[in-house]
Amino acid sequence: MAGGRPREFDVDKALDGAMIVFWRKGYEGASMPELTKAMGISAPSLYAAYGGKEALFRKALDRYESGPSAYVPKALQAPTARGVAEQLLQGAVNLFADGRHPKGCLMVQGALACGDAGDAIRQELITRRIGGEDAIRRRLKRAKSEGDLPTDANPADLARYIRTVIYGMSVQAAGGASRKDLSKLAEMALRAWPAAEKA
Repeated sequence: MAGGRPREFDVDKALDGAMIVFWRKGYEGASMPELTKAMGISAPSLYAAYGGKEALFRKALDRYESGPSAYVPKALQAPTARGVAEQLLQGAVNLFADGRHPKGCLMVQGALACGDAGDAIRQELITRRIGGEDAIRRRLKRAKSEGDLPTDANPADLARYIRTVIYGMSVQAAGGASRKDLSKLAEMALRAWPAAEKA
């Protein structure tokens, strides 16, 4: 028996198109006609390949995390806590100022103007943001145990600080802040970073 008809579009390329629409418009602001146009597919093909708008958005978030936002896990591999902070902030500057895609962060933009119908998506974004912050906290906790942060440093507070600065930079970028503006914010944030204690 013959299998189903093969898909006549590039699934990854179509997903990139959807990611850009969600990034620009947010989950609720992205209409199905806009999504299908950007993806180069019909609505039935979208449902067959991705399972609907909510499932498509989750896949777009995965794509964002493994693509434009892939600087985050790389930054967590930096050898020092300060290096982690520097790479996270510089990675955010590079992402938010990149003219090849919408300004700001999909994790922030995606939740804008989410009403009751978008509650599941809002919760998904909250969960992912908490997970990202927790990964930073765990890395900084390790740094503290290695003596790379002062004994009075709080890894949870520092992780929250870095994420808050990054999300603020995202909002600034979406409002038109330049790369220079964002770099200044990153530099200011690093001035408050605790120095490692001398051995």
